[in-house]
Amino acid sequence: MTIKKDIRFRVYIAFTCICLLGCAIIIKAALIQIHEGPKLRAMAREMHTRFDTLLADRGNIYTEDGVLLSSSIPEFDVHIDFSVMDSGLFAKNIDSLCLCVSRLIMDKTAEQYKEEFVRAYEEGEKYYPLSHRKFKYFEYEALRSFPIFNKGKGRGGFIVDSKEKRVNPYNMLAFRTIGIFRDSNVSGLEATYNKALVGENGRRVVQKSTGNVWVPIEGSELEPQNGKDIVTTLDINVQDVAEHALMSILQKYECLYGTCIVMEVKTGKIKTLVNLGRQPDGSYWEDFNYAMMPTEPGSTFKLVTLLSLLNDKLINVDQIVDAEGGAIHFGNRLMRDSHLGLGAMPIWKAFAESSNAAMAKLANANYKDNPSQFVNHLLQFHLDQPTGIDLFGERRTVIIKPTSTSWSNTSLPWMATGYGVQITPLHTCMLYNSIANDGKMMKPYLVSAIKEYGKEVKKFEPTEIVKVGDSSVVAQIRKCTRAVVTEGTAKGIESPFYTISGKTGTAQVADKGISYTDGVYQGSFVGYMPADQPKYTICVVIRTKPHSVAYYGGAIAAPVFRMVADKIFSENIGAWGGPLDSLARNNSGAVVAKSATNRNYQTLFRAIQKKLPLPNEDKSRMMEVSTDSNRVASVVPKVMYRNIMPDLKGMGLKDAVYILETEGLQVQVKGKGKVQDQSIAPGTIVNKGQNIILQLS
Repeated sequence: MTIKKDIRFRVYIAFTCICLLGCAIIIKAALIQIHEGPKLRAMAREMHTRFDTLLADRGNIYTEDGVLLSSSIPEFDVHIDFSVMDSGLFAKNIDSLCLCVSRLIMDKTAEQYKEEFVRAYEEGEKYYPLSHRKFKYFEYEALRSFPIFNKGKGRGGFIVDSKEKRVNPYNMLAFRTIGIFRDSNVSGLEATYNKALVGENGRRVVQKSTGNVWVPIEGSELEPQNGKDIVTTLDINVQDVAEHALMSILQKYECLYGTCIVMEVKTGKIKTLVNLGRQPDGSYWEDFNYAMMPTEPGSTFKLVTLLSLLNDKLINVDQIVDAEGGAIHFGNRLMRDSHLGLGAMPIWKAFAESSNAAMAKLANANYKDNPSQFVNHLLQFHLDQPTGIDLFGERRTVIIKPTSTSWSNTSLPWMATGYGVQITPLHTCMLYNSIANDGKMMKPYLVSAIKEYGKEVKKFEPTEIVKVGDSSVVAQIRKCTRAVVTEGTAKGIESPFYTISGKTGTAQVADKGISYTDGVYQGSFVGYMPADQPKYTICVVIRTKPHSVAYYGGAIAAPVFRMVADKIFSENIGAWGGPLDSLARNNSGAVVAKSATNRNYQTLFRAIQKKLPLPNEDKSRMMEVSTDSNRVASVVPKVMYRNIMPDLKGMGLKDAVYILETEGLQVQVKGKGKVQDQSIAPGTIVNKGQNIILQLS
């Protein structure tokens, strides 16, 4: 009995322990089910299914002419999973694979690749990097067709991770304006219109299958909504010329930075926006948007002084003002002209000669007792507000007021000449554009439309901000700006083929750690062309190095203006009627050109002689002929502008060589027949001795 009781006791203990253990398991399972169940079930699902993000394509940036300025291209990281490769497949194809990879990447020999791949295969590497560089799409397509890799991820171990890279086909051209798009850095139009460009990502469910391969579940895709395209107002051809023109001056005088703005008069569209800053190695790059950085404008601000006086009916530009030799005391300070000796003269002449003394005297005489009246005009012209251009980063201007603690009895005369006030070059461009636009100040903008799959979904219209003066005020200001070019500080800038109005500006700089004694200047020229029927306003602002040999606006900024204006003119020859064409036709320095072609050349030439009798010595000159069947309809000289490359396509070789050699160019010819292509684009400014290659058909 004792043994039986002992055995029974042990059985009870064991049974009780088992029951307790079972209860504990049940309780633990319940706790897991309640507290950790959702998380564990999700983990289980993730082990077999997951959501993959389908990236939306970022929209492109174009010009109005359809030129691509920014786009996204795919790049690929490629890795190899050697653990999934069959030994027979690997042994049979390893030599071919290494040879193909070596020829594509060209960084190692086939033998070196084989040595590395064999080692990685023996070690069972699962994520072996094929190369540390990114592969382009065509390279990715080639790789996936190579032996072993063509078996895919499950058998060939070909693992690909794709990413998009944002590229600007024109590199530095308008780089700061277009902007950049990176994970941690978005700027320019890429930032302003990011919501439109970025689109909306999609997603899909993928399920794990044999071989550790994730397969999409059919019907689970939520397609991505690709980003929209934006259409900019930029003219890439003018942008290119402006960049090179500005670069040439900056390099010549080792300037600190420069900006060039081209605005369409009637609309406010920004056709060109160049910003170049000097780098530590002496090169130049689009590193900062100087067009939106406020500085003391100098003499270009005298336009504001004239506008204020004329709007208040205090003067007319034919009245006489005495510059008193170009040096006048205001309070305890002396206002001096850059060139002394100016005396009594009409106000328009004082503006043309950029007399600081005369303009300060006018402002002080008329607004001394009520300086707020003058300052209020600045506020009416919106100089205290951002321009509203569709770019992030525009800085606040500085307009001091009579109520400010920094105001003194000399603030008004110095402000009248562009000191003690800070505005951006973009504000200056807007002001002069309003004069070109009959007094209407237009809001500057860079994007004309947003498109989706080629269809316009939003259009941006021109916006008038304010009217700066009536027709009589504008007419008097135009007289002054015209005089600057015909007999003032910008005399000599004008082209023989079109007219220009504008204003030079030269200001000593004292900002950002620079004092007036450092000898840093800001030279500028802002104007519009053609003067009688303005189409474009161009503003050029350049900051010099300390103690530069050239710093006047007429010396460093005006030449850039002229080169850009020449490009605009060459692109619009024949499109602008009126005084522009008549000026060109009357110019004796023009070169006549273009050949006539007809099946019966002798008959055609005799018809030309009858239609347009020429002196004997001129009969060999070429004319532009339009024909109706074989009948001569019209014969007129075709004007070719000096120093501007003509369009030679379709010409005979003799005619093309004659024109080019007349311009002093060195001609190289390839092929036979008529001109099919030329190495220098039509409309480009050319110089004597320059080489050009003609490709004949």
